[in-house]
Amino acid sequence: MARDSLVLLLLLWAATAIHAGKDQLNVCMDAKHHKTEPGPEDDLHQQCSPWRDNACCTKNTSHAAHQDGSYLYNFNWQHCANMTPACKRHFIQDTCLYECSPNLGPWIQKVDASWRRERILNVPLCKEDCELWWKDCQTSYTCKSNWHKGWDWSSGQNRCPVQEACHPFPFYFPTPADLCQRIWSNSYRISNESRGSGRCIQMWFDPVEGNPNDAVARFYAGNLAPGLAPALSLLPVALPLGLLRLLLS
Repeated sequence: MARDSLVLLLLLWAATAIHAGKDQLNVCMDAKHHKTEPGPEDDLHQQCSPWRDNACCTKNTSHAAHQDGSYLYNFNWQHCANMTPACKRHFIQDTCLYECSPNLGPWIQKVDASWRRERILNVPLCKEDCELWWKDCQTSYTCKSNWHKGWDWSSGQNRCPVQEACHPFPFYFPTPADLCQRIWSNSYRISNESRGSGRCIQMWFDPVEGNPNDAVARFYAGNLAPGLAPALSLLPVALPLGLLRLLLS
Protein backbone atom coordinates (compact mmCIF):
# COMPACT_ATOMS: atom_id res chain seq x y z
CA MET A 1 0.00 0.00 0.00
CA ALA A 2 2.84 2.38 0.78
CA ARG A 3 4.26 1.83 -2.69
CA ASP A 4 0.90 2.42 -4.33
CA SER A 5 0.36 5.60 -2.30
CA LEU A 6 3.78 6.95 -3.33
CA VAL A 7 3.05 6.26 -6.99
CA LEU A 8 -0.33 8.00 -6.74
CA LEU A 9 1.11 11.06 -4.98
CA LEU A 10 3.87 11.45 -7.56
CA LEU A 11 1.41 11.07 -10.41
CA LEU A 12 -0.88 13.70 -8.92
CA TRP A 13 2.03 16.08 -8.37
CA ALA A 14 3.32 15.63 -11.90
CA ALA A 15 -0.11 16.06 -13.46
CA THR A 16 -0.73 19.21 -11.43
CA ALA A 17 2.64 20.69 -12.46
CA ILE A 18 2.08 19.95 -16.14
CA HIS A 19 -1.43 21.39 -16.22
CA ALA A 20 -0.26 24.45 -14.26
CA GLY A 21 2.14 25.11 -17.11
CA LYS A 22 -0.66 24.81 -19.65
CA ASP A 23 -2.85 27.17 -17.61
CA GLN A 24 -0.21 29.87 -17.95
CA LEU A 25 -0.48 30.07 -21.73
CA ASN A 26 -2.69 32.56 -23.56
CA VAL A 27 -4.09 34.25 -20.46
CA CYS A 28 -4.92 37.76 -19.28
CA MET A 29 -4.09 39.18 -15.86
CA ASP A 30 -6.82 39.90 -13.38
CA ALA A 31 -6.05 43.61 -13.34
CA LYS A 32 -7.69 47.00 -13.76
CA HIS A 33 -8.19 47.23 -17.53
CA HIS A 34 -7.50 43.72 -18.82
CA LYS A 35 -10.06 41.63 -20.66
CA THR A 36 -11.12 38.37 -19.05
CA GLU A 37 -9.74 36.37 -21.97
CA PRO A 38 -7.50 37.28 -24.92
CA GLY A 39 -8.99 37.62 -28.37
CA PRO A 40 -8.82 39.61 -31.63
CA GLU A 41 -8.97 43.41 -31.52
CA ASP A 42 -8.85 44.84 -35.04
CA ASP A 43 -8.50 48.52 -34.09
CA LEU A 44 -5.64 48.56 -31.60
CA HIS A 45 -3.82 51.89 -31.72
CA GLN A 46 -0.31 52.44 -33.12
CA GLN A 47 2.28 50.83 -30.84
CA CYS A 48 -0.29 48.42 -29.39
CA SER A 49 -1.21 47.18 -32.88
CA PRO A 50 1.10 44.11 -32.93
CA TRP A 51 -1.32 42.38 -30.53
CA ARG A 52 -4.43 42.90 -32.64
CA ASP A 53 -4.71 39.19 -33.54
CA ASN A 54 -4.82 38.16 -29.89
CA ALA A 55 -4.95 40.81 -27.20
CA CYS A 56 -5.81 41.30 -23.54
CA CYS A 57 -6.53 45.00 -24.16
CA THR A 58 -9.41 46.78 -25.85
CA LYS A 59 -9.31 49.49 -28.50
CA ASN A 60 -9.99 52.17 -25.88
CA THR A 61 -7.21 50.92 -23.64
CA SER A 62 -4.75 50.95 -26.56
CA HIS A 63 -5.59 54.58 -27.33
CA ALA A 64 -5.23 55.59 -23.69
CA ALA A 65 -1.85 53.83 -23.53
CA HIS A 66 -0.47 56.53 -25.83
CA GLN A 67 -1.71 59.44 -23.70
CA ASP A 68 0.24 60.97 -20.85
CA GLY A 69 -1.95 61.15 -17.74
CA SER A 70 -4.69 59.05 -19.34
CA TYR A 71 -7.67 57.58 -17.50
CA LEU A 72 -5.83 54.24 -17.23
CA TYR A 73 -3.84 55.26 -14.16
CA ASN A 74 -3.70 59.11 -14.25
CA PHE A 75 0.05 58.64 -14.50
CA ASN A 76 2.18 61.52 -15.75
CA TRP A 77 5.34 60.31 -17.48
CA GLN A 78 6.54 63.91 -17.72
CA HIS A 79 6.54 64.59 -14.00
CA CYS A 80 9.85 66.48 -14.16
CA ALA A 81 10.11 67.97 -17.63
CA ASN A 82 9.22 67.11 -21.18
CA MET A 83 10.18 63.51 -21.92
CA THR A 84 11.92 63.05 -25.27
CA PRO A 85 9.82 61.31 -27.95
CA ALA A 86 12.37 58.49 -28.18
CA CYS A 87 12.13 57.85 -24.44
CA LYS A 88 8.34 58.13 -24.36
CA ARG A 89 8.07 55.55 -27.15
CA HIS A 90 9.49 52.90 -24.79
CA PHE A 91 7.02 53.73 -22.05
CA ILE A 92 4.15 53.42 -24.52
CA GLN A 93 5.53 50.04 -25.62
CA ASP A 94 5.88 49.05 -21.97
CA THR A 95 2.22 49.95 -21.37
CA CYS A 96 1.08 48.10 -24.49
CA LEU A 97 2.99 44.98 -23.46
CA TYR A 98 1.52 45.08 -19.95
CA GLU A 99 -2.06 45.76 -21.06
CA CYS A 100 -2.23 43.72 -24.29
CA SER A 101 0.07 40.70 -24.10
CA PRO A 102 -1.47 37.23 -23.56
CA ASN A 103 2.04 35.80 -23.08
CA LEU A 104 2.86 36.89 -19.53
CA GLY A 105 1.23 33.94 -17.77
CA PRO A 106 4.43 32.30 -16.45
CA TRP A 107 5.21 35.49 -14.50
CA ILE A 108 1.76 36.36 -13.12
CA GLN A 109 1.58 36.54 -9.34
CA LYS A 110 -1.38 37.05 -7.00
CA VAL A 111 -1.46 40.39 -5.17
CA ASP A 112 -3.75 42.05 -2.65
CA ALA A 113 -4.29 45.50 -4.13
CA SER A 114 -7.32 47.72 -4.49
CA TRP A 115 -6.91 48.04 -8.26
CA ARG A 116 -5.72 44.60 -9.32
CA ARG A 117 -5.56 41.03 -8.10
CA GLU A 118 -2.56 39.96 -10.16
CA ARG A 119 0.73 41.45 -11.32
CA ILE A 120 3.78 40.30 -13.28
CA LEU A 121 7.12 39.61 -11.62
CA ASN A 122 10.57 39.14 -13.19
CA VAL A 123 9.47 38.95 -16.82
CA PRO A 124 12.76 38.39 -18.74
CA LEU A 125 12.98 41.31 -21.18
CA CYS A 126 15.42 40.85 -24.05
CA LYS A 127 18.67 42.62 -23.28
CA GLU A 128 18.45 44.84 -26.38
CA ASP A 129 15.05 46.11 -25.27
CA CYS A 130 16.41 47.16 -21.88
CA GLU A 131 19.57 48.65 -23.35
CA LEU A 132 17.75 50.73 -25.97
CA TRP A 133 15.13 51.90 -23.45
CA TRP A 134 17.93 53.09 -21.15
CA LYS A 135 19.90 54.69 -24.01
CA ASP A 136 16.92 56.60 -25.39
CA CYS A 137 16.03 58.02 -21.96
CA GLN A 138 19.50 59.40 -21.14
CA THR A 139 18.43 63.02 -21.54
CA SER A 140 14.98 62.70 -19.98
CA TYR A 141 14.36 63.52 -16.32
CA THR A 142 12.73 61.78 -13.37
CA CYS A 143 12.75 62.06 -9.59
CA LYS A 144 12.34 58.41 -8.58
CA SER A 145 13.82 55.00 -9.25
CA ASN A 146 10.62 53.09 -8.39
CA TRP A 147 7.57 54.42 -10.21
CA HIS A 148 5.17 52.01 -8.54
CA LYS A 149 4.97 53.86 -5.23
CA GLY A 150 5.95 56.91 -3.20
CA TRP A 151 4.32 59.61 -5.36
CA ASP A 152 2.39 62.66 -4.24
CA TRP A 153 -1.14 61.99 -5.55
CA SER A 154 -2.79 65.02 -3.90
CA SER A 155 -3.53 66.60 -7.29
CA GLY A 156 -5.05 63.43 -8.76
CA GLN A 157 -1.91 62.73 -10.80
CA ASN A 158 1.52 61.63 -9.66
CA ARG A 159 3.87 64.43 -8.60
CA CYS A 160 7.41 64.19 -7.30
CA PRO A 161 7.64 63.97 -3.50
CA VAL A 162 9.01 67.21 -2.04
CA GLN A 163 12.19 65.48 -0.89
CA GLU A 164 12.97 64.00 -4.33
CA ALA A 165 14.81 66.15 -6.89
CA CYS A 166 14.62 65.80 -10.65
CA HIS A 167 17.72 64.43 -12.38
CA PRO A 168 18.49 62.83 -15.74
CA PHE A 169 17.53 59.15 -15.88
CA PRO A 170 21.11 57.85 -15.37
CA PHE A 171 21.16 59.41 -11.89
CA TYR A 172 18.40 57.05 -10.76
CA PHE A 173 19.11 54.29 -13.29
CA PRO A 174 22.91 53.95 -13.72
CA THR A 175 22.57 50.84 -15.93
CA PRO A 176 19.97 49.27 -18.26
CA ALA A 177 19.39 46.59 -15.61
CA ASP A 178 18.55 49.26 -13.03
CA LEU A 179 15.94 50.76 -15.33
CA CYS A 180 14.22 47.52 -16.34
CA GLN A 181 14.28 45.95 -12.91
CA ARG A 182 13.67 48.83 -10.54
CA ILE A 183 11.20 51.09 -12.31
CA TRP A 184 8.15 48.84 -11.78
CA SER A 185 9.16 46.92 -8.62
CA ASN A 186 10.81 44.04 -10.47
CA SER A 187 7.99 43.50 -12.92
CA TYR A 188 10.81 42.98 -15.41
CA ARG A 189 14.33 41.66 -15.24
CA ILE A 190 16.99 42.11 -17.89
CA SER A 191 17.72 38.88 -19.71
CA ASN A 192 21.09 37.74 -21.00
CA GLU A 193 19.26 36.46 -24.08
CA SER A 194 18.72 38.38 -27.31
CA ARG A 195 15.67 39.13 -29.39
CA GLY A 196 14.72 36.15 -31.53
CA SER A 197 16.27 33.64 -29.13
CA GLY A 198 12.92 32.32 -27.93
CA ARG A 199 14.12 32.79 -24.35
CA CYS A 200 13.20 36.42 -23.63
CA ILE A 201 10.12 38.60 -24.00
CA GLN A 202 10.25 41.28 -26.68
CA MET A 203 8.60 44.53 -25.70
CA TRP A 204 7.58 45.09 -29.30
CA PHE A 205 7.62 43.03 -32.50
CA ASP A 206 6.63 43.10 -36.17
CA PRO A 207 3.21 41.41 -36.36
CA VAL A 208 3.88 40.39 -39.97
CA GLU A 209 6.39 37.88 -38.62
CA GLY A 210 4.06 36.60 -35.90
CA ASN A 211 4.27 37.01 -32.15
CA PRO A 212 7.68 35.71 -30.93
CA ASN A 213 6.51 35.86 -27.31
CA ASP A 214 4.19 32.89 -27.86
CA ALA A 215 7.21 30.57 -28.00
CA VAL A 216 8.85 32.27 -25.02
CA ALA A 217 5.77 31.73 -22.84
CA ARG A 218 5.60 28.07 -23.90
CA PHE A 219 9.26 27.60 -23.01
CA TYR A 220 8.94 29.04 -19.52
CA ALA A 221 5.58 27.40 -18.81
CA GLY A 222 7.11 24.06 -19.80
CA ASN A 223 9.90 24.58 -17.29
CA LEU A 224 7.54 24.92 -14.34
CA ALA A 225 8.31 21.36 -13.30
CA PRO A 226 12.03 20.81 -14.07
CA GLY A 227 12.12 17.98 -11.51
CA LEU A 228 9.47 15.92 -13.29
CA ALA A 229 11.77 13.44 -15.06
CA PRO A 230 13.96 12.76 -11.98
CA ALA A 231 10.83 12.29 -9.87
CA LEU A 232 9.41 9.74 -12.30
CA SER A 233 12.71 7.88 -12.31
CA LEU A 234 12.43 7.42 -8.54
CA LEU A 235 9.16 5.53 -8.76
CA PRO A 236 9.51 2.06 -7.20
CA VAL A 237 7.62 0.41 -10.06
CA ALA A 238 7.61 0.85 -13.82
CA LEU A 239 4.60 2.81 -15.05
CA PRO A 240 2.52 1.41 -17.89
CA LEU A 241 3.22 3.19 -21.17
CA GLY A 242 -0.44 4.15 -21.53
CA LEU A 243 -0.42 5.82 -18.09
CA LEU A 244 2.69 7.79 -18.91
CA ARG A 245 1.14 9.00 -22.15
CA LEU A 246 -2.01 10.04 -20.28
CA LEU A 247 0.06 11.89 -17.69
CA LEU A 248 2.14 13.78 -20.25
CA SER A 249 -0.76 14.59 -22.62
